[in-house]
Amino acid sequence: MSVVACVLLAPRKSLGDEVAVPVALQAELLAKVASYDRNLATRAGDRVHVLIVVNAKNDASNSFAKHITSALGGVDKIGGLPHDETTAPFGGAKALAETCRERRIAIVYLAPGLADEVPGIRSALDGVNVLSVAADAAEVAKGIVLGFDLVSGKPKIVVHLGQAKRQEVSFKAELLKLAKVLE
Repeated sequence: MSVVACVLLAPRKSLGDEVAVPVALQAELLAKVASYDRNLATRAGDRVHVLIVVNAKNDASNSFAKHITSALGGVDKIGGLPHDETTAPFGGAKALAETCRERRIAIVYLAPGLADEVPGIRSALDGVNVLSVAADAAEVAKGIVLGFDLVSGKPKIVVHLGQAKRQEVSFKAELLKLAKVLE
């Protein structure tokens, strides 16, 4: 059994402006945080598939995809499981949800550039067993399950608990105690 994680990316001025938390650190945090999702093993089976979805017309989005793919490639396991990464252009929220279902996507990672698409993505992912992750923590308030922010120079985990439940993500209390939790 396999799981695919989706990463959705969005554009800004330059890669340095894309995200508050460095890409390599986000990859490390995702690998650890995923182990706190009680449903990851069921969703993933024996392998986590990561799908990185980009705004194909945006250079910064494509650049971010290359960086996150490389960073995740340097991570041994995600949530204790082997993984692989694939990049694809964003083709609409409904198509993304269908891809997640068909390919057993485990994690959807949203990065800069698709901010305007987040409400549609959130709605389309309701009822889909997938962990959505945003490179920009501001997208968590709009309904993405997980993001990473910097607070006083330190990384902070941000979780949208209501959306997590709608997407069949069940984080352990130990993680939620460390995170900024949004409803």
